[in-house]
Amino acid sequence: MAQADALSAVQVLREGGCGGTVPPAPLLHASTMLDRAAKEWAAGRSLSAAAERSGYKAEATSGLHLRGPESSTMQLLKKSECRTVVDHRMRDIGTYRRGQDTWLVLASAYVAPPPSQAPVFASRALQLVNEVRARGTRCGERSFAPASPVKLSGTLVSVALGHASDMAQHNYFEHEDLAGHSPADRVRAVGYREKLVGENIAYGPKSADEVVQGWLDSPGHCENIMDPRFAEMGIAYAAGRASKHGLYWVQVLAAPRDETRAVL
Repeated sequence: MAQADALSAVQVLREGGCGGTVPPAPLLHASTMLDRAAKEWAAGRSLSAAAERSGYKAEATSGLHLRGPESSTMQLLKKSECRTVVDHRMRDIGTYRRGQDTWLVLASAYVAPPPSQAPVFASRALQLVNEVRARGTRCGERSFAPASPVKLSGTLVSVALGHASDMAQHNYFEHEDLAGHSPADRVRAVGYREKLVGENIAYGPKSADEVVQGWLDSPGHCENIMDPRFAEMGIAYAAGRASKHGLYWVQVLAAPRDETRAVL
C-alpha cells in the first residue's frame, strides 16, 4: 500500500503539473525493475549502480528520498521535489518504503536505434561533413578554408563498424583496439591502400547531427573533418552491451594511395 500511495502522489503531481505551476507530464509506468533499484539504492548502492543491478537499461535516472509518514508524501513532494517529479524525460518509476523512509527512482529506458537506421545516419553525417567542408570553418585556433567533399566508402564504413562494435562489446573507448591495432592498421587489414588515415570516435550522441557537431566543437576532431587531403570517409555506431548502454561512434577518414602515413 505504501508503494501505491507514493506512486499515486507522483502521478497526481505529474498530471496536475504540480498544482499548475509547471506543464503537466505524462503518467509514469510502474516498473518492478525500478522497484528493485529503489530497494538497492536504499541499501546503500549509488543510484546508477542500483539501476544497473536491477537490470533496467537507463538513459536517464533521478532519485528521491523522502522521510516522514505516508500521509506527508504528497506534501513533501510538492514542497521540494516537484520539478523532479514532473521531469518530462522520465517514463518509468519504482518505489520502496522502509519505516518512515520512502525511496523513488524515476527513469527513462535507453533504446538504441535499430541497425536499419545506420545507412540513414551515415548519409546524414556525410551531408553535414560536406556542408562544413564546403563553407570552411574554424577549429579552435586554426581557420580552415573550404575543402572538396568526401565520399562515403563502404569499405571504410565496415572498418568503422568493426571498431565501434569492438568498443561496445568490450566496454573501452580508445583509438587503439585491444589487440594493439591503430586506425591505419584496421584500414590496411581490409585491403584498403591508404596514403593518410584519420579517426574520430565518440560515446553518447544519439544522432548524426549530435555526433558531428560534437566533433566540430573539438579542435582536434574538427581538424580531421576539415583536412583537405581526405577524400573518403566511413561512419558507424554500435550500442554498448556492457555497463555502458549508449552509442559508440567511429568515423574513419582516408586518402586512398600507396604511401603509408597515419594521422590520429
